[in-house]
Amino acid sequence: MPGRSSTSRLSPDGFAYGAAAGLAVDLLVGDPRRGHPVAAFGRAAAAVENRLHHDHRGWGALHTAVCAGSTVALGALAARAVRNRPAAAVALTAASVWAVVGGTTLGREARAIGGALAAGDLDVARERLPHLCGRDPQSLDGPAMARAVVESVAENTSDAVVGALFWGAVAGVPGLVGFRAVNTLDAMVGHKSPRHRRFGWASARLDDVAGWPGARLTAVLATVAGGNPRGALNAWQADAAKHPSPNAGPVEASFAGALGVRLGGTLSYAGRVEHRPVLNGAGRAVEVTDIDRAVRLSRRITGLTLAACVGGRIIVSALKRRNA
Repeated sequence: MPGRSSTSRLSPDGFAYGAAAGLAVDLLVGDPRRGHPVAAFGRAAAAVENRLHHDHRGWGALHTAVCAGSTVALGALAARAVRNRPAAAVALTAASVWAVVGGTTLGREARAIGGALAAGDLDVARERLPHLCGRDPQSLDGPAMARAVVESVAENTSDAVVGALFWGAVAGVPGLVGFRAVNTLDAMVGHKSPRHRRFGWASARLDDVAGWPGARLTAVLATVAGGNPRGALNAWQADAAKHPSPNAGPVEASFAGALGVRLGGTLSYAGRVEHRPVLNGAGRAVEVTDIDRAVRLSRRITGLTLAACVGGRIIVSALKRRNA
């Protein structure tokens, strides 16, 4: 019928309204302390893991398919249910964006650690650091914690904001929730612990693929919005490939260049020491004040991502109408 869409995808205007509303809610309230949908997904994924776990890549791939696939399917069913009701579709998009985007809580946690470091209270900073990243806080002094926070802000800007909005623009609500499911699975089982070295392989590889476009978009926007475009671009080109993660490399290197600081180096995860290459070696050591600068850069990137995603949908929609 005329005026009725046969697809579950939202119009460009509808996506813009929903995504902007979801980001506004995140800005106002952040993540809920209890009952967060991502935490609920994590508990469900852990229950599935307990039933399926074998030290084998195939079983891990099945775990990834069950958890991520069911999330995408639920998102698609929800989107299909409201496809002919524009207001409900906008509300669903807004709720989904709020549920999967964590930019405000990221900034709050980073600034809380920065405040503790500025006050010289290393014990409080060490207590809060695990809320932001998985490093061993007891092995870090003040400057090392400041560097860890800046690196986490950079990486989580890509994972918790840009990547989700990108896939939302591409695939609507299923893209939003599917990306966050894949990202959460990687955080749960995608590391190289003895239990997950083989079982988590599929989740880690899928996260690499899903995170690739968002990481490059984050790096581009950090270059544009960071105040030092040449420094960000140079660090990205020179150092991104040195990082062991194909997606964290461009993001952290561009942030390092944009902020004029050095990132990377020695770090410790769960008692395992890693020696990572230095990113933007010409920069200075990270200072506590750089935490706030990184948070402000992350917020600028969030706004630019929304504009880029909405603009991209409008352009694609116009091209489709022109070629119809």
